[in-house]
Amino acid sequence: MIFPVFYKTKKLMKFILFCFLLFSSIGIDAQMLTSVYFMHNSSELNDESKKKLDSLAELKTNLTFRVFGNCDLSGSTEYNKVLSENRANTVSEYLKKKIGNNIKLESTSGLGEEKQINDNSTEELRGKNRRVDLFIEQEFDRGQEISQMKVKEIFSLPNLNFIGNRHIWLPNGNESLNQLFRIMKDNPTLEIELQGHICCDYENFDGKDIDLGTFNLSWTRANSIKEFLQNQGIDSGRIKAIGLGHLNPLIYPERTENDRIKNRRVEVVLLKK
Repeated sequence: MIFPVFYKTKKLMKFILFCFLLFSSIGIDAQMLTSVYFMHNSSELNDESKKKLDSLAELKTNLTFRVFGNCDLSGSTEYNKVLSENRANTVSEYLKKKIGNNIKLESTSGLGEEKQINDNSTEELRGKNRRVDLFIEQEFDRGQEISQMKVKEIFSLPNLNFIGNRHIWLPNGNESLNQLFRIMKDNPTLEIELQGHICCDYENFDGKDIDLGTFNLSWTRANSIKEFLQNQGIDSGRIKAIGLGHLNPLIYPERTENDRIKNRRVEVVLLKK
């Protein structure tokens, strides 16, 4: 019984090493988006927001925070720009008093009315626009220990990006997909979740797939990778595909076409080794 266990362990370590070299090459291994909300015309944190920020400040991993303030459409463009900046600065100043050396505040900016996520037709929806978004990135250096790669961590596939409004990936992604296939083939106990993403469309949760005529573009992108792996012989039961719409952009706000391309992506979550 010793040989099979040793052989399985050896293959697992080979997989972890391969993933580490593959995924760490792009710098960011995990990203999360969270938000705190404000009252009308206010940049004051409420108790609920403070509790959320306190929880974030207690995280022990090496992280980078980027802070973006937002507004509804109640005031003038100039007023909303200033208010969004005040909200972002309030969050940053609060975090500065709480975070340790492992957390870096990389940027703080106010976007004004730029990133509306709904139509402001009700007070509840306007409240969703009166927010500060925090993008939290976990960065791994090449020298970091392999043992830090765990189940449930998120990995970006280098160069796996998509044509706008389509679930067809750009040719540069073929190498990453073939590497992912080899990982799955060589490690038959692995199970993964594919998470699809879109760019640009912040008025709707998801985008339109112009090839299929459906409004679930992030899912069709993830599913296209699942179908690729299935066609290569990987059991579909080992692969879950979900769409996260615009919730976790890699670049925010998008200012160039290259920014938008980077957000049109599929990421991998390791569910089971």
